[in-house]
Amino acid sequence: MKVEQIVVGPLQVNCYVAYDEKSLDALVIDPGDEPDKILKFIKSKNLKVSHIICTHAHFDHTGGIAVLRERTGAKVTLHIDDLEIYSRVESQGAIWGFRVVQPPHPDLFLRDGEEIMAGEVKLTVMHTPGHSPGGICLVSDGLIFTGDTVFAGSIGRTDFYGGSIDALKVSFKKVLSFPPRTKLLPGHGNWTTVEDEWQQNFFVHEL
Repeated sequence: MKVEQIVVGPLQVNCYVAYDEKSLDALVIDPGDEPDKILKFIKSKNLKVSHIICTHAHFDHTGGIAVLRERTGAKVTLHIDDLEIYSRVESQGAIWGFRVVQPPHPDLFLRDGEEIMAGEVKLTVMHTPGHSPGGICLVSDGLIFTGDTVFAGSIGRTDFYGGSIDALKVSFKKVLSFPPRTKLLPGHGNWTTVEDEWQQNFFVHEL
């Protein structure tokens, strides 16, 4: 699996394109903004995008979905517990002073333990509520796309609608239960590892 990180939007969201170099099948994770920037990379590699995956439904992670789905025909997927938040993406953005195009209704709802395939790429859904009710991480061999559940040295906020500090504690433990060298690719900021987060993340002391 090859992974391309594309930082998009004023809130600097990490959009990831995970793809199989042989089949050119691809998955796009959290296309929060600047869909043309994401599409430019997809076209440069001649990728075929089958799924757009939302680690959660906040507007900064979903704002580019409408254009991306229209251009690629990819299926939009998220956890059903974030559907209420997803249905208000446009108004969320407006509250923060951003113009966001409301994304189309999801094509598929993801369940904990479900596998998403694209050629030889396989990602396993791990439900990690806390930052939002339907937050998920995506697990592959040796790496996890953590969305806004775990950042390098920090965690996602829980003071938004549907957030829960108690739920996030459970989710945080799930992520840090993986082998120490597991690479963590978060929704914002730099990548890290499970080992580094045991050593540097302030939230460890809250468990």
